[in-house]
Amino acid sequence: MILAAGRGERMRPLTDHTPKPLLPVGGKPLIVWHIERLRAAGFSELVINHAHLGHRLEEALGDGAALGVRIAWSPEASALETAGGIRHALPLLGDAPFVVVNGDVFCDADFAALRNTAQGLRTDGTLAHLLLVDNPEHHPEGDFRLDPDGRIHADGQPRLTFSGLGAYHPALFSALADHAAAKLAPLLRMAMNAGKVTGRRHSGRWIDVGTPQRLAELDRALRDTQD
Repeated sequence: MILAAGRGERMRPLTDHTPKPLLPVGGKPLIVWHIERLRAAGFSELVINHAHLGHRLEEALGDGAALGVRIAWSPEASALETAGGIRHALPLLGDAPFVVVNGDVFCDADFAALRNTAQGLRTDGTLAHLLLVDNPEHHPEGDFRLDPDGRIHADGQPRLTFSGLGAYHPALFSALADHAAAKLAPLLRMAMNAGKVTGRRHSGRWIDVGTPQRLAELDRALRDTQD
């Protein structure tokens, strides 16, 4: 699942008429980078949620055939936050564990490895597996602590930042009411306290494309790489 329902307030005025995941970097929309990498990792069926200017996303990507995937759309009348959006999409996602990617980050993570991890959640009782990154300048306090054994904790030091990429068991969201807004962090903290969240550190490229400045910097970096 690609999360694409955010309003992108910090990106205004760019997002007044264009959904943030459709903003171009390196010659193509940000969300297309995700789709191409997911397809290369063996994902053929994607779910994408949307709210703000969602029709523009559907018009641009359609059913996904032009990109070699099948897209099922999960529209939200108003944005349901991360956990609420995933809960609303569960009928499309099915009963098996799945991978979720924030539509407003750029990351060269190994999606094939994350897919294999998701498949392992079927049997070991883990509810979530998160990719964490070193704390960026705009988020120096981090989010969670990662133990050497791969267990993630809500408290303690040192802390890393949640990348917005993870694998989840649908049971993590089953108690939520449909059509209700719900944040992901409280669910994760409860699961962490029960010892049911694992993760690993991603040391590659990761950018939270949250401001016009970071968007422009990423665009220049990608174009320089392509030259």
